[in-house]
Amino acid sequence: MSTLTVILLSIISLMYSCKDNNTAQSEDIKEIKSSEATTQLSPNTTTTKDTISIDKSTKTNTFTSSPLDLLKQNEKAIVTLFQEASPSVVFITTSVYQRDYWSRNVYEIPRGTGSGFIWDEDGHVVTNYHVIKDASKAEITLSDHSTWQAELVGVAKEKDIAVLKIDAPKEKLKAIKKGSSNNLIVGQFVMAIGNPYGLDHTLTTGVISALGREIQSQARIPIRDIIQTDAAINPGNSGGPLLNSSGELIGVNSAIYSPSGASSGIGFAIPVDVVKWVVNDILKYGEVRRPVIGVSMVAENYTKGFGIEKGALISSIFPDSPASKSGLQGMTNSRLGDVIVSLDDKEIKNNTDLILALEKYKPGDKVKLTVLRNNKEMEIDLTLGSSN
Repeated sequence: MSTLTVILLSIISLMYSCKDNNTAQSEDIKEIKSSEATTQLSPNTTTTKDTISIDKSTKTNTFTSSPLDLLKQNEKAIVTLFQEASPSVVFITTSVYQRDYWSRNVYEIPRGTGSGFIWDEDGHVVTNYHVIKDASKAEITLSDHSTWQAELVGVAKEKDIAVLKIDAPKEKLKAIKKGSSNNLIVGQFVMAIGNPYGLDHTLTTGVISALGREIQSQARIPIRDIIQTDAAINPGNSGGPLLNSSGELIGVNSAIYSPSGASSGIGFAIPVDVVKWVVNDILKYGEVRRPVIGVSMVAENYTKGFGIEKGALISSIFPDSPASKSGLQGMTNSRLGDVIVSLDDKEIKNNTDLILALEKYKPGDKVKLTVLRNNKEMEIDLTLGSSN
């Protein structure tokens, strides 16, 4: 054979050799992939040419949660909390009766709207006092859109709390879960449910922005230990619940700080621990049962005229009161009354301090008053009486 023929035959032989090698490598790759698949499916998985069957008894999860999955879980938690709590939230509408000057006919005129929540299965509903203030009539709409006329049980103006009652069947009444406000921390998650601008069962979320704030009540007495939140609170949210991440009541939404009147991210709620004792007293006595000393005080704007820079100046003593039994003195034509400067070592700067300090006690508690009499300090032991 010629040299050219030999070269051609060598090239052809080399080409067939490469093809065989590629085929072998391809088969090896298929075997590796098949082995990997078998490894992933074992030990509770069997494979055939046409089917793959998985043993359902295995509970091993080979997947990890993605950020999207975590977000969905958080959303589901919020949705669940809302679904559980919203049936306890009510929509309150108020109206007033007015007589026409010319016809003398009486007309019912809408006054306003607000929110509230079901306190118990007896039909008691809690809201803000300012929601029903001066109203002639109040109607409560439940989550099933049934409407019931409300009866006023009692109010606490100085705490901006009112208790109403409706005669709805118990199966329609889901009492709100009650938490505590003595262990709250700034930054924890909160939800507000209410009826802003008449839009019933609106949910907003946020966090506790601050604790220990102070707002003015309808009785012009400060409410202390207020919860501040950035959950959107608008007109109509007043009286609605502020809830924690367990769906428990921790406060009653009551006020906002806003130059425009709309939510500006600064809302205030009355802590539930205050609401509990106020509501319980109203249900039991029809009013808040306050501890009292049995004195009337000189108005704060007059005390400085008597040379009193700090303290609560006693004007008069009520007969048969704790004050009269303990020896406290009121004002006469010839002398000033005692000036209360501390209660159990808590400094009293003015009348408001004395009122708020007494809220920490119950009727029957024993306290020690420090008073100024003739510019000399003296201590007086006293047992607190009851306002009713």
